[in-house]
Amino acid sequence: MLIYNVTVSIDQLVEQDWLHWMRSSHIPDVLQTGCFLECRLSRVNGEEDGGCTYSVMYLAPDHATYERYQSQFAPALQQDHAARFQGKFAAFRTTLNVIEEFKI
Repeated sequence: MLIYNVTVSIDQLVEQDWLHWMRSSHIPDVLQTGCFLECRLSRVNGEEDGGCTYSVMYLAPDHATYERYQSQFAPALQQDHAARFQGKFAAFRTTLNVIEEFKI
């Protein structure tokens, strides 16, 4: 398993619009690529005054599927996000290899 994490700091003036768009359009579009099993949208705690930071975590079954997403789908989806919220966000992306899961 691989986690693809996108951390986004969004301008407070567009935060609610961004959240609505992420929930109703962007995240469903990413999941419809078939490259991810699930997604978790979280607000980051402990941010500085005026900051709105979110983590969007997508779970891919393996690295090859994530790479397929990056080559076939990510450029257009990221461009849609950039065009809609240009100048109002900063994002960085990381991947994490799941080495073990523990559940109750």
